[in-house]
Amino acid sequence: MPSPEMQEFIELFVQQRAARPATRPSIEELRANFLPAAKRYDIPEDVRVTEVSHAGVPAHWVDAPGVAADRVLVYVHGGGFSIGSLASHGEFAARLGRAAGVRVLFPEYRLVPEHPFPAALEDVRALWRWLRKEQGVPASSIALAGDSAGGDLITALQLELRDAGAALPAAAVLISPVLDLTASGASVTERDGQDVIFNPDMLRGIYAGYLSGADPRNPAASPLFGDFTGLPPQLIQVGTAELILSDSERFAVAAQAAGVDVTLNVGAGLPHAYPLMRDTPEAAAATEEIAAFLRKHLA
Repeated sequence: MPSPEMQEFIELFVQQRAARPATRPSIEELRANFLPAAKRYDIPEDVRVTEVSHAGVPAHWVDAPGVAADRVLVYVHGGGFSIGSLASHGEFAARLGRAAGVRVLFPEYRLVPEHPFPAALEDVRALWRWLRKEQGVPASSIALAGDSAGGDLITALQLELRDAGAALPAAAVLISPVLDLTASGASVTERDGQDVIFNPDMLRGIYAGYLSGADPRNPAASPLFGDFTGLPPQLIQVGTAELILSDSERFAVAAQAAGVDVTLNVGAGLPHAYPLMRDTPEAAAATEEIAAFLRKHLA
């Protein structure tokens, strides 16, 4: 059962869902008001944020005090491929960096509807290459993490790197990842009504907007349809009250069958991207699990 603190967040999501206007807000309004954890969290004042850019792709270094300069977590935010930024996810990225003792590189990839598939993946790939070639960071000193749509992008990047024979990151963390843009998982229907954020039609609309006519079974868009042989260790955190629970479950089974070291942590009754929900026991435990996983593989 969710803790009382987590139940408060669940109630907030229920209230927000009930208060949605009949007319969909503009994309600018959605982006300005996006609260992935139902509350706004600012980046702590002691965290240094430095803007960088490569090949026209903006990003931010997020450095908590005392983090190791030679180890990097690339954090790719969620938001249905259309919203999300440092303003919405920066606190969580900083929290992970502090807990794991590593720098965080936060890409501000292009969003839909202005830039459909594969623009976001191209941007994440460009920053990976910048980090490796121009910054000289070994792949063994880099981990990837992403929530929701960000989980899709970092998994697709891993498949691309593996297929190209390039060095892979040391590990990856997937938080409520989107991995199947066909929305064919059993949980999409079985969990309808339990998910306090999404319904099946919303999911399909988000996916269609990102794909813009592209094949939803292309592993660059839906990594679940790829081959996972040779991927680095993966940590997956997901809740049972998610329409996309099946994405994580099927990925874990297939990746383990391909010989990948996979840890799947399924939180009973927990909502989408619950580790972002600061000040709950569940988020604290999830943060420490991620930090321990990163310390192990980036040691």
